[in-house]
Amino acid sequence: MTEKFESFSREDTFEYAKKLGEQAKPGDVYCLSGDLGVGKTVFAQGFGAGLGITEPMSSPTFTILQEYTEGRLPLYHYDVYRVGDVDEMEETGFYEYVGGDGVALIEWAELIEEIIPKTAKHILIEKDVEKGFDYRTISVE
Repeated sequence: MTEKFESFSREDTFEYAKKLGEQAKPGDVYCLSGDLGVGKTVFAQGFGAGLGITEPMSSPTFTILQEYTEGRLPLYHYDVYRVGDVDEMEETGFYEYVGGDGVALIEWAELIEEIIPKTAKHILIEKDVEKGFDYRTISVE
């Protein structure tokens, strides 16, 4: 079943993601997809806020993984855009973190689809400029 949410601003995206973060449980895996500049980082920041994370969050594009442990659950925020193949994921502790005591949020997860747990929730953020510059559709499956 797919849930769709219409976002008309960065604030809408942040608040929707925050609600998802508030509902997250240990072992949950969220796969976040969408074109460059669509709002994945804003979504991640809202999701982190829902877990109680107050420190600044940025996209881990060049580090692959950012760990946040101050919230009610640890958040393992992956950005696998620059990963060459799935074997590189072992170096990040992927198999220990994903499905463990925290929550994994994985940007560009489609690039490592073969190692994503079947229970993962998939989130797609899409623009529709005909509905406005800041309009986004967020689909959760």
